[in-house]
Amino acid sequence: MTFYDFEAERLDGTLESMSTYKGKTVIVVNTASKCGLTPQYEGLEKLYETYKDQGLVILGFPCNQFGNQEPGTAEEIQEFCQLNYGVSFPMFAKIDVNGKNTHPIFKYLKSELGGLLGSKIQWNFTKFVVDKQGKPIKRFAPISTPESMEDYIKEIL
Repeated sequence: MTFYDFEAERLDGTLESMSTYKGKTVIVVNTASKCGLTPQYEGLEKLYETYKDQGLVILGFPCNQFGNQEPGTAEEIQEFCQLNYGVSFPMFAKIDVNGKNTHPIFKYLKSELGGLLGSKIQWNFTKFVVDKQGKPIKRFAPISTPESMEDYIKEIL
């Protein structure tokens, strides 16, 4: 099984297969609009803009499981991301990353790359890197900024 075997709903309601991203380096991140880490959207967008032509894609998955920090509708999330941070990377429908309703993509990523406190995601903006073959290869903590990831991303592109 690889990352490419999964699918997820985009903010606009369309279903997208992760196989769309075959051959790309993918960063999967659970996001929130009302979090102290929300300014990471700016760094993520900068990484995406800088390296998308070299095969990087960032996939944002809004999540409301941490302090009710993503209460908005799909339209509100889309508007917030575009107006405040100019987000142009793909954004998906709101999901759960922990518990019985964990989205299959996050079940898979957590099973492949456990964190410091086990596989559970501790907060918004946990970042998973998936290589060009669809294998999860690195997990970054919520407090790891996109800027701190840049050297690693450059190396694997």
